[in-house]
Amino acid sequence: MKKILFLILIMISQHAKSNTVINFAKGSFSGTVTDVSTGKHLSGVSVYISDAKVGTFTNENGVFFISNIADGNHLVEFSHVGFNTFALLINIIGDIKKDIFLSESVVENNAVIITGVSRASQLKKVPFQVSVLRKEELQQTTSTNIIDAITRKAGVSSLATGPAISKPIIRGLGYNRVLTINDGIRQEGQQWGDEHGIEIDEASVSKIEILKGPASLIYGSDAMAGVINIITNIPTPMNTIKINIGSNYQTNNNLTSLYTNVAGNIKGFNWNVYGTKKAAADYKNKYDGNVFNSKYNEQNAGGYVGYNGNWGFSHLLVSNFNLKAGLIEGERNITGKFIKEIGNGQTLEASDADFSSTNPQLPYQNINHFKIATDNNFIEVGTCLPHNKS
Repeated sequence: MKKILFLILIMISQHAKSNTVINFAKGSFSGTVTDVSTGKHLSGVSVYISDAKVGTFTNENGVFFISNIADGNHLVEFSHVGFNTFALLINIIGDIKKDIFLSESVVENNAVIITGVSRASQLKKVPFQVSVLRKEELQQTTSTNIIDAITRKAGVSSLATGPAISKPIIRGLGYNRVLTINDGIRQEGQQWGDEHGIEIDEASVSKIEILKGPASLIYGSDAMAGVINIITNIPTPMNTIKINIGSNYQTNNNLTSLYTNVAGNIKGFNWNVYGTKKAAADYKNKYDGNVFNSKYNEQNAGGYVGYNGNWGFSHLLVSNFNLKAGLIEGERNITGKFIKEIGNGQTLEASDADFSSTNPQLPYQNINHFKIATDNNFIEVGTCLPHNKS
């Protein structure tokens, strides 16, 4: 926040020295979205401007309206389940109205992405190979962590050292050859050791962009294999409040999770608060049965708060990720049964209660990743008018 105030003071002082004022021009974008084959209006279509981080959904009549947009060129993305994603470059000058037509499709081929470029662009115009996963796709896959969820994409795999720890591998390269970005901030913990994973909860993710191939010129030498850009916070439509609750259960290790978030956008003031709690017992395989101490607990809480105006946007992001994961040693007694440590160098045979418990036993690791960051975009628009001196 201090940085924001400092920038504002600098801007004010500069305008005072030059005896100028900036008149911010703001406009709106509205229209109707229609199915090109049937002529019916489409409700629930997502209309989103990536660079300005504003958006809305069409109503039951297919009508959308976005206000308080800075004048200038903006890339607008129209997306709906079962239809081709449509991207359109709009020059906002005052109030703009345009009707949109979408065609049915089961394959998305024109997504809007920001990875590998300086601002939002259409996927087909980017000279990099980029894969896009939306929240709907992530919810349709069974996984124990965010990296497992993205291995469905060609060229992407993972190195796992337990059900809760996975590291991204792109075309055979990993560690400090793959860069992970979360809401514009480098997520570097997973690069430095086998027992370090991505400290991000998959339930909080809205969109993932995977750049496969060298991106060193843009992101640095640690992006030799590619970039994984994870986006969690996307503002809700204007003057709406949304509450989401989700859960997950997996039979192999009795994994249970509960996720909830509350997001809103009232006259440009927008926020999103989320929380996840996850617990898993020991997983099973056909060779060992239950693998002792493969259990883990995970909690994640965070969100953002900010304001979107015709001058741009300013957001404050906070997240706190905590993982307590057991470390598998695989020690057994003379009968081949798993054993557990009870202190003072003594051990006991692991019981059924130990296998079904979700509380990791010795040895285990406790990982906590706390992050606070700001995301700002100030747009200089309008004209500078000199003061009249008398």
